[in-house]
Amino acid sequence: MVKREGWLGRLGSRLNRMEARLDERRAEVEAEARGDLPRSAPTGRAPAPAGAAEPGPAHAPGFPERPDPVSVVPWGMRVAAEVSWRLLLLAGMLWVLMKVISEVRLVVLAFAAAMLVTALLQPFVVRLRRLGLPRGLATAVTAILGFVVIGLVGWFVVWQVMENLDDLSDRVRDGIDELKLWALDSPFHVTEKQINDIAKNLSETIGTNTEQITTAGLQGVTVLVEVLTGILLAMFSTLFLLYDGKRIWTWTLALVPAAARPGVAGAGPRAWRTLTAYVRGTVLVALIDATFIGLGIYFLDVPMAVPLAVFIFLFAFIPLVGAVVSGALAVVVALVTQGVFSALMVLLVVLAVQQIEGHVLQPFILGRAVRVHPLAVVLSVAAGGLIAGIGGAVVAVPLVAVTNTAVGYLRAYSREQLRLGHGAAGPGPHGATALSSAPREGDSGDQ
Repeated sequence: MVKREGWLGRLGSRLNRMEARLDERRAEVEAEARGDLPRSAPTGRAPAPAGAAEPGPAHAPGFPERPDPVSVVPWGMRVAAEVSWRLLLLAGMLWVLMKVISEVRLVVLAFAAAMLVTALLQPFVVRLRRLGLPRGLATAVTAILGFVVIGLVGWFVVWQVMENLDDLSDRVRDGIDELKLWALDSPFHVTEKQINDIAKNLSETIGTNTEQITTAGLQGVTVLVEVLTGILLAMFSTLFLLYDGKRIWTWTLALVPAAARPGVAGAGPRAWRTLTAYVRGTVLVALIDATFIGLGIYFLDVPMAVPLAVFIFLFAFIPLVGAVVSGALAVVVALVTQGVFSALMVLLVVLAVQQIEGHVLQPFILGRAVRVHPLAVVLSVAAGGLIAGIGGAVVAVPLVAVTNTAVGYLRAYSREQLRLGHGAAGPGPHGATALSSAPREGDSGDQ
C-alpha cells in the first residue's frame, strides 16, 4: 500500500512538471508569434545545426499556411453542393406550401373560382360604368345576373336529369338486354352462364359492400356541405373582387419589396389580361363544343341530349382530360340506350368536333398569348387533380398560363433594365463556390 502511494506521488509530480513545461512552451510560441520574443532567444530546445531552417509553429509568420479547404474541393463538386442545398430548400418550401394548401383546400379553390368568375364578369362591369352607372350599382347588376345565369344552368341540368331518369333507366335496361344478346351472338363465344355469373358476382359485391356504400353516402352529405360553403365563399369573393379589385391589387403590391415592385406592377395587369382572355376563350370554345355535340346527340335520338351537352360544356374547362371524359360519357349513354351503331356515330361526332376545336377554335380564339404546350397542360392537370381533385384540375392550366406570362414579362423587364443601366449590378462573389479574384498581399502582378 505504501509503495502504491509513493508511485502515485511520483506520477503526479511528473505530470505537474510536464504541464509546467507545456505552459512555458505555449507562452514562448505566443510571444514569438506576436514578435515580442527575439528569434535568438532561448526556447528550451537544442540549437539547430548550421544551414538548417529553424523550425517553428505551423501558423508562425514566414511559413506557408495550409490551403483553404474551399480551394481544394473540385469546382464541379462545389457547384453541385450549392445547387443541391438550394434545391432541397425549394423542395421543402413547396412541400410545406402543398401541405398548407391541402389543409385549406376549400378556401383556396373558392378563391380561385372567384378569380375565374371575376375575369369573366369584369368586362361587363367596365361597360356598365362607361354607360354612366356607379361602381357599386354596376358591380351589383353584373354579379346578380352572373349568379342567376349560373344557378339557372345548374337547376336546368338537375331538372332534365330528374325528368328523364325513368326513361333513361328503362332504356338502360333494354340496352343491357341488347348487349347481352349481341355478346351471345358475337364471335367471342360468350355463354349465357358466363353473363349470369358476372351479374351474380356484381350483385354479391354490391350486397357485401352495403356498409361501404352507406358510408360513402354519409361522406357525400359532408361533401355537399363543403361544396355549398365553397360556393358561398366564391360568391362573396367575386363580389368584392369586382367592386374593389384595384385597391386589393394596390394593397398586394405594398407587400412586395420596393426593389421588385415596378416589375411586379407591370406583370400583374398582363397576367390578368391573360387570365381574362383564357376564361373568355374557354367559355366560347366550350359553348361551341356543347352546341354541336349536343345537336349531334339530339339528332341521333340519344336521351338526355341537353344535360349531356351541359356536362360537355362544364367538362371543357378541364383541358384534354375533360373532353375525353365528357365524350366517353356521351358514347356510353348512346351505347346502352341506342345500341352500337348510335354509339359509333356519337363517337364520330365527338371526335370531329374535338379535332375542329384543337386545330381551329383554340388557336383562333385563345391566340398565342395563352398558348401552353400540351405536355405542360397534361402535367399541370395531373398535378392539380392529385393535389385538389377536380377543382385543382380546372385551376391548374390557367395558373400555368398566368405564371408563364408573368415570368416572361419579368425576364424581359430585367433585361431591359440592365440594358438601360438602371438595374443593380448584383452581389459580388460569395458562398462556398466563390473564389476571390483580387490579388493577395505579396502576390506579383505578372504571375
